[in-house]
Amino acid sequence: MPTIPVTQRGADLLKTELQRLKTKDRPAVINAISEARAQGDLSENADYDAAKERQGFIEGRIAEIESKLAMAQVIDPAATDGGGRVVFGATVELEDERSGAAVTYQIVGEDEADLKQGLINISSPIARALIGKEEGDVAEVQAPGGVKRYEIVAVRYQ
Repeated sequence: MPTIPVTQRGADLLKTELQRLKTKDRPAVINAISEARAQGDLSENADYDAAKERQGFIEGRIAEIESKLAMAQVIDPAATDGGGRVVFGATVELEDERSGAAVTYQIVGEDEADLKQGLINISSPIARALIGKEEGDVAEVQAPGGVKRYEIVAVRYQ
């Protein structure tokens, strides 16, 4: 069975969402289904249909999270010794060679990625271009607007 890399923060977020789905969302939708059933004819009951659809979504998400947690390989970036190379969990400071703009990204798992917070998915084009490189190297990223070149200014494991 393949493993899914995730930081401790990402695993905690998944566990929190799973707990919420099981203790709050699932009981609420079961209650909504019961109330809709009490209204009588289910064939034209929009509340019942909506509640059943919501229940399907919740059960699917619970199964998905449980599966991801079962396959998760929790990686602590602070305990990682990448030898100065960009690896999963590393925080990378970059400088766009064309504009000189500086950006900082941490390479994380799919479920914890949030570009606004500087968290990029390990399978994103920029992360794939950075993996294995070290400080001073240049990474070329195929972007929709053409190839972008980033110089790696610093690599941290935190």
